[in-house]
Amino acid sequence: MPTVWVLGAGQLGAMLKQAAYPLALRVEPVEPDSEQLPNIKDDDIVTVEREQWPDTPVTRYMSQQASFMNADIFGKIADRFHQKTMLDSLEINTAPWCSVEVDTKAAALHAELGCDVLLKRREGGYDGKGQHWLYQDQGGDVPADWRGTGIAEKKIPFDEELSLIGARDQDGKKVFYPLTLNLHRNGILMASIAPLSRVAHLQDTAEAMLGKIMDSANYVGVMAMECFRVGEQLIVNELAPRVHNSGHWTQAGACVSQFEMHLRAVSRLPIKAPEVRGYSVMINIIGVERELDWMKIPSTQCYWYGKDVRPGRKLGHINLNHPEKSALQTALHELRELLPEHYQDVFNWVETELARA
Repeated sequence: MPTVWVLGAGQLGAMLKQAAYPLALRVEPVEPDSEQLPNIKDDDIVTVEREQWPDTPVTRYMSQQASFMNADIFGKIADRFHQKTMLDSLEINTAPWCSVEVDTKAAALHAELGCDVLLKRREGGYDGKGQHWLYQDQGGDVPADWRGTGIAEKKIPFDEELSLIGARDQDGKKVFYPLTLNLHRNGILMASIAPLSRVAHLQDTAEAMLGKIMDSANYVGVMAMECFRVGEQLIVNELAPRVHNSGHWTQAGACVSQFEMHLRAVSRLPIKAPEVRGYSVMINIIGVERELDWMKIPSTQCYWYGKDVRPGRKLGHINLNHPEKSALQTALHELRELLPEHYQDVFNWVETELARA
């Protein structure tokens, strides 16, 4: 089996490495600023855990390999201007938008996009960063440091946030996980729930959208599509050409996790429709010290990333899975007591939505 080299050595790379063991694959995450170039052989594979990377000797070397998977797609997705342009060309629903040029005025943006306009950096800016709101009733113009560096989007009054994780192999076969319901706070994903029978009727529509995107790019591997649900309509918010935070629940809740599925796809191993096991909830651990008692709760699967604890930093996640909602609700009640007060609204949301699932 070849070695799969992963550009980026964060938690996603570590979980890809863990998922490789049953496949008899060797996975080697590589820090972009490493001082040593990886020894990539002709039959090895290069993939990523991120769609953006700094310009370093390592990233130049890895991204220039003939075996670098999906090399053409990253520039289209990492830059929101190109991502939005691609979605428009495919006639896939996304929020109305326009480019913020060096001479763009707030009045013009409001005239085109409405009273509330969200500025987003063309590159970067995940987890609630790299965003700036322009409210017409508050006045104010486009900040100088946003001119020529961003896009502007119309505010979408969405009902809820859903995501779809899909995978495509080199022969064009595609498989998908169930739609996942997500809760964000200040732009950071806090919790996910899947599957939900009440949104199952939107599954075919979501699969057609993501499938069209992957086919158009001849994409190989796992891709995530984050959407707003507005009534019965899905509007694409962001794409991620990699394994994704909102797919972490698949580690406990599916016969093949998103991490294993990605490795299967890029290494020409068979991909298959993932059999879903019961109900799953994922709780992101943000800026909170590790608590070993999390591991004592039945139905939980705890991941700790080994990072220094800092406010707002993703430090781990907890998957909860069980065939019975009642057992999952009991586990959530126990976990609630072991997380800080500011998590209480997260648990309130999870318990309400789980009951509706």
